[in-house]
Amino acid sequence: MGKAIFHIVLILFINSFGYGQKDNTSSYQTIDLKQQLEKAGSDSSRALIWAELSYEYAYSDFDSSLLYAQKALRLSEEIDFPRGRANALIGFGNLYLRQGNYPQALQYEFKALELSEQFHFKREKAISLMELGYTYQDFSDYTRSIAFSLEARELFKGNYWGGYNVENEIAITNTYMATEKKDSALLCMQKVYDGPQNKKTLAIILEVLGNIHTSLGNYTIAKEYLLRAISFDTKDNDLYSLIWAYNSTAKLYKANKQADSCIYYLMKGQELAENIQLNEGILINSLMLATEFEPVDVAKALHYRKIYDAVYNKMYGQEKVLALQKTVAEQQEREQQVAKNRKANENRLRQFAFVVGLSILLLVALLLFRNNRQKQKANKVLEKTLSYLKSTQAQLIQSEKMASLGELTAGIAHEIQNPLNFVNNFSDVNQEMLLEMRDEIDKGNIEEVKAIADHIKANEEKINHHGKRADAIVKGMLQHSRSSTGSKEPTDINQLADEYLRLAYHGLRAKNNSFNATLKTDFDPSINAINLIPQDIGRVLLNLLNNAFYAVEEKKQQQGENYDPTVSVSTRKTNNNRIEISIADNGNGISKKIVDKIFQPFFTTKPTGQGTGLGLSLSYDIIKAHGGEIKVETKESGGTAFIFQLPV
Repeated sequence: MGKAIFHIVLILFINSFGYGQKDNTSSYQTIDLKQQLEKAGSDSSRALIWAELSYEYAYSDFDSSLLYAQKALRLSEEIDFPRGRANALIGFGNLYLRQGNYPQALQYEFKALELSEQFHFKREKAISLMELGYTYQDFSDYTRSIAFSLEARELFKGNYWGGYNVENEIAITNTYMATEKKDSALLCMQKVYDGPQNKKTLAIILEVLGNIHTSLGNYTIAKEYLLRAISFDTKDNDLYSLIWAYNSTAKLYKANKQADSCIYYLMKGQELAENIQLNEGILINSLMLATEFEPVDVAKALHYRKIYDAVYNKMYGQEKVLALQKTVAEQQEREQQVAKNRKANENRLRQFAFVVGLSILLLVALLLFRNNRQKQKANKVLEKTLSYLKSTQAQLIQSEKMASLGELTAGIAHEIQNPLNFVNNFSDVNQEMLLEMRDEIDKGNIEEVKAIADHIKANEEKINHHGKRADAIVKGMLQHSRSSTGSKEPTDINQLADEYLRLAYHGLRAKNNSFNATLKTDFDPSINAINLIPQDIGRVLLNLLNNAFYAVEEKKQQQGENYDPTVSVSTRKTNNNRIEISIADNGNGISKKIVDKIFQPFFTTKPTGQGTGLGLSLSYDIIKAHGGEIKVETKESGGTAFIFQLPV
């Protein structure tokens, strides 16, 4: 299992559609399940059908979904039916995922996975992995998302299981689309389309294919798929798919510069999403409506922006966490301003001291040459001067390291929040269980007390796990601030590059929360762990990424909304048995006049106080010490790419 924000928007097209209230949103699938429920001859069958109904209603009716999940779980526990419990937990996870309650969704999904593995439920394990893949996809954590989805794919092989395997392939396709691997996405979905299908999955497949062809610019083909999909969705009263159909249709019209039609379908999708209270649909449609109305109707743009902000805060924010973040951010801003002024003065003094030291060294050398009789005395002066220069150099290097640590701090704060949220959530659950345990003790129900104690123990293990995760992040920060031990160790370069990309981006966002950039990654999965000094290579990555973000932020300030800042990180194994890492941006590029000077110590194009000029020089030395090479490819007004190679 591997490495979490939005599902790639599935789907499609058009047509007006008359719909009622959410009590009338049952699709053919839910109707069929209710008919099966009437004929169910055992409690276990009812529990499984209730769990399946919960899963289906998660797309249209949260209250009904929650009710059926509770029924399935309660009955399964009463009759001690583990498979029913696993399916009920899957239902809980799915409904909370659709509402954007990711901590709750992950909690139930991991519980379902744990139970499935304990009792060897292959089907339930595959579905749990699939749901985890979707959840991590919503975090934009595509490394973990694809890992979960691919593991699920292995379990789905040779098993149709009611179309869940198709949903998993859609999750994989979504990840390919999110990481700009459109050809892989098309190949994946075309293979599914050519395989076995049912009424439910055919409409979704058509929608995804239509969306892929729209992104590739194949508008005629896309429209054909979308028309077929909308026909199925309308006939089956599949409101969830219709929401994405309207949204994708709006995107199609937007691509064709037909603003009125784009707005029309966005509003239809927004109305339908509000009708069935689907937060993820409201979120995406309201944001696009705000953008489309901005040049023509500021009042409406503001209206939909407020809707987007409200739903976004509901799905992704916690008041206490936000309040804490605001306080911390304000304090950090004050401290950063003081530190910025202090560092500017210190850097000037240290650079001056270094120049003075070099001058003294030259003077001493001249005196030694001219006066051989004072050789012994001059040697002592020289040794003292050299010691002073080494001390000054070490201070400058440490200053550069601490500057990079400061850049990391905000990103680390963002990364450490996730395990702390898990610790808080599991702690809250344990408090509730302890109260329940007290009641059961009073009743003398020892077996129930033991069961609750087991749950508490399991939660404590998860608290311990996420606590260690937070501890590891802090230790990583401390390791970054220390001097290198010089010891190489096997390291996953893809994971290291991905981690520093996110830390550098969130670090910049903490200083300028209005800044946004597109992050692209293309990691070669065939690269195994290689021996290197992780804190040193981490400093190289951080320095190059900070330079890239500085370049695109500078160009963004110059060009405004017409410019899309983009930073890309890729890895690949070369034919000469080396690993190549590339960090590229679409900023202003580097002038030909200075490109040959960038690796020289103290050379910087940044304003005074914003850089020591040692970052690229130290990076060059670290790469050379690892037996590697580094080069720069740049084009004025066309961006820059730093590429370095390391031996395997």
